[in-house]
Amino acid sequence: MIIIGITGTIGAGKGTIVEYLVAEKGFDHYSVRAFLLEKIRKQGLTENRDSMFRLANELRATHGSSYVTDQLYNQALISGKNCVIESIRTPGEIESLRTKPHFYLLAVDADPDLRYQRILLRQSETDQVSKDTFLENEKREMSTADQNKQNLTKCIELADFIILNNSTKKDLILQLEKVLDQVF
Repeated sequence: MIIIGITGTIGAGKGTIVEYLVAEKGFDHYSVRAFLLEKIRKQGLTENRDSMFRLANELRATHGSSYVTDQLYNQALISGKNCVIESIRTPGEIESLRTKPHFYLLAVDADPDLRYQRILLRQSETDQVSKDTFLENEKREMSTADQNKQNLTKCIELADFIILNNSTKKDLILQLEKVLDQVF
C-alpha cells in the first residue's frame, strides 16, 4: 500500500493531482477538507475556511497534532489500496505519517496570482473570498510555532517531492508522473 500525502499552498493544484491519482492510477482519496466539512455541517457552522481552520486547530489541540490524518490513515488501512491523503497542513501530521510504511509527501506550489485565479474558477464553499482575504488566509496558514496549527512552510520543506505548478495541467501531470516513477 503506497500512501501519498499532499501538501501545498491554497489553489496550487492539490485537487488536480488527487483527481489524476484517483482516475488514472486507481488511488483511494482521503481528504482533510471533506473530513472537516462533515464535522462543520454536523455542528451547524458556516462552511468557510475560517470554520475549517478553527475546527482543525481545536481537534489537533484536543486529540494531538496528527488527529485528522490519523483518522484518514485508519480508514485507508481498512481498504489496503494505494491512497492519497490530501491537505496535510502540520508537521505533526507528517511525523505521524512518516511512521507508516511506503509514505511519500508531495508538495505543490504556484504563483499567488495564478492560485487566486484558480480558486475563483473552482468556486468551492471555502473559496468565495477577495484577494486580500485569500492572502490573509494564506499568511495565517504559512507558519507558526504551535505544532497544532497550520505550518505550510515547514510542510513544504519536509516534502519528498515538490512540484511547481505555474504552467498547464499537462505540465503538472508530467511532473507528477516523474514523481510516480520514483515512488513505484
